[in-house]
Amino acid sequence: VARRLSLRKHPECHSMAGGKAIEHLAQTGNRELLTFRLPMQHYRNCDFSFSGLQNLVNNAIVQKEKEEGIQEGEILSCVKDVAAAVQHTVAVHIIQRTYRAMLFCIKNSILPSKNATLVVSGGVASNQYIRKGLQNLADANDFALLCPPPRLCTDNGVMIAWNGIERLRAGLGVLHSTAGIRYEPR
Repeated sequence: VARRLSLRKHPECHSMAGGKAIEHLAQTGNRELLTFRLPMQHYRNCDFSFSGLQNLVNNAIVQKEKEEGIQEGEILSCVKDVAAAVQHTVAVHIIQRTYRAMLFCIKNSILPSKNATLVVSGGVASNQYIRKGLQNLADANDFALLCPPPRLCTDNGVMIAWNGIERLRAGLGVLHSTAGIRYEPR
């Protein structure tokens, strides 16, 4: 979405990554000026998908460009509103699907009945709007929310290392000997 909105050309966002630019512009946008249908509402599972939303957003951007008489690559006057609407829709989709997964895990006794923890990492965990929504979800369901600091959320190497440290501390999946292990380049 950031690429399609040409946010690298936006004066407030020229040096930001796409997700950060969307979050920054959404802070002062009006998410109610555009509405996007939530993805996968007819699927009763815990899967995430954003491809349908991406198509809806692209179509809305094309329509707004026509209305404003601008070419693709120029900045829309409503770019902040588009960013706010997209961010909100993504957040609601993630929160709904996560809630469904939490209920599934509770119903099937996959999680402990007390002190359950929701762990969120990756680029999505650096978005404060989404993180706040997930915190509200966790609080409402007596879950702890555990997220790495935002500065570490976009570095895959750090996330993998952090996971390794946590697994080592818990004694899960730790090899104590590499004898007999065959390594291949693929």
